[in-house]
Amino acid sequence: MVGARAQESAIPTSGDHSAVRSAFALTGFLAASFVVAVIGSALSVTAISGWYDDLAKPMWTPPNAVFGPVWTVLYSSMAVAAWLVWRQPASTARRRALVAYVVQLVLNGLWTPVFFGLGSLVGASGLWIALGIIVALDFAILAAIIRFADISKPAAALLIPYWFWTLFATTLNAAIAVLAA
Repeated sequence: MVGARAQESAIPTSGDHSAVRSAFALTGFLAASFVVAVIGSALSVTAISGWYDDLAKPMWTPPNAVFGPVWTVLYSSMAVAAWLVWRQPASTARRRALVAYVVQLVLNGLWTPVFFGLGSLVGASGLWIALGIIVALDFAILAAIIRFADISKPAAALLIPYWFWTLFATTLNAAIAVLAA
């Protein structure tokens, strides 16, 4: 009888199932963020060492080596923020928050190839198109922060450094577009 009780206790409880599901969700959010990061990095790496280096840039442009580590931290915190929202009970507010997250992630993923790819191909016109995308991204991140705050204040707080960095990147994009015109 003792052996049977030991086997029963080895059967996962619903809490264990929930923990596994939660871990898979976190992994999924991290993977989605890093797919966007890897695609952006792959599309920009050749432009950075060529076309981008030759551009006139504003004096507040950080060294290229800063961007990778900063984006790694930001993509990680974005994923954790989305996961914190996902962990909350299903609701219309949670669904809207996660949709806002996906929208900003798509815009984020779109900006890099437009700025570096289209910018290197067509010059200032591509940079202005990228500026339009990053301004939309600024508003999309703000919408995600507001939606996240309704669900989880810590999740919303995790997006604030990302929003500030993107606002900073917007100033860089705008200045580079003006200087390239």
